[in-house]
Amino acid sequence: MNVIINVENVRKTYKMGDNVVKAVDGVSLSVFEGEYLVIMGPSGSGKTTLMHLMGCLDKPDSGEIYLSGQRVSKLNDRDLAKVRNKMIGFVFQQFNLLPRLTALENVELPMIYAGVPRAVRRKRAKELLTMVGLAERMEHRPTQLSGGQMQRVAIARALANEPQIILADEPTGNLDSKSGEEILKIFSDLHSDGLTMIVVTHDPEVAENGERVIHMRDGKIVSQEVRASVGNA
Repeated sequence: MNVIINVENVRKTYKMGDNVVKAVDGVSLSVFEGEYLVIMGPSGSGKTTLMHLMGCLDKPDSGEIYLSGQRVSKLNDRDLAKVRNKMIGFVFQQFNLLPRLTALENVELPMIYAGVPRAVRRKRAKELLTMVGLAERMEHRPTQLSGGQMQRVAIARALANEPQIILADEPTGNLDSKSGEEILKIFSDLHSDGLTMIVVTHDPEVAENGERVIHMRDGKIVSQEVRASVGNA
């Protein structure tokens, strides 16, 4: 398998008052194409910061990050946004849907930024919402949807620009157990279709879906479990 994300000795610190917090402290990690990777750790372990760095939402203080061989750790904000929009789809715990837009319009948003013609993006948004089981909810706004339905809209939106990688941060954190299971089933299906899945969680049940589980504490990777054949691991 090819390496799709390579993290080399990456560090990220934040100032909190007089204290300097080492959110990510010298992490090196390779993620393989088509892998289902789970990053686990308690609150404050650095797992979300690492996800933001891998997803080009933030820049490291030092070290290198490569996406499909392209060095992205030193790109400017505009170029980072281009890489992000083309290669990565994001799913967040809080859904991050725009409340004034319908489900269909929320899914169309990334395609608008990518310059996709209206007819094409409308057709794809409808196909994606149907795929995640929301064919009857396309014209509903977020306030008219359940938590599980909002997360399905968020997944459809993440898939809008046909990314190679899905990054999900506590994707079942605000859902009841049944809705959470349905979201994880969608993730498994996407992985089966060849997408690279990276899921950040503190929940052992969510982690059970991963082929490889990385454990973080105090900004460092402290252990990993390989549960399936992944790359050369």
